[in-house]
Amino acid sequence: MKQFLKGVMEWKASVCYLYTGAMFLYLFFSTVFHNDEISLTMLWTLFLVSVLATLIQGVCFSNWIFKKLRYTWRSLLFIALFLPTLTLMAWQADWFPMDQAGAWAVFIGMFFLTFIVMTIGFDIYFRITGRKYDGMLGQYRKQKEEKSE
Repeated sequence: MKQFLKGVMEWKASVCYLYTGAMFLYLFFSTVFHNDEISLTMLWTLFLVSVLATLIQGVCFSNWIFKKLRYTWRSLLFIALFLPTLTLMAWQADWFPMDQAGAWAVFIGMFFLTFIVMTIGFDIYFRITGRKYDGMLGQYRKQKEEKSE
């Protein structure tokens, strides 16, 4: 039960981080396109997207369901689940007019660009962190050898 509550708290924090990021993007694009009105539909839709995105992320990138699944397959599963969800939310909330194929193409392109940039960022972070821990492990082994001699 304690582990479940810890997971719920982490999920709740992730929703808050994602929603804050989405709000900053909304603020940026509202400023760029000189939109001075805040749409309640957009605010609620971004909140729902944040909730669903963190749930999908939890399913895909944790060991809740998939114990031994390669990162590549987890990433593809995330895209397969989240892109249709995000697209459905964008369509239902009228983020773009349905007849503007160019806007939808940019939307899909931005999704994949963001996904690629974030994946590269996480890969760099994990490589740096792995090297740090490898170095610490090497120091520990060296100290252990010195003590045993």
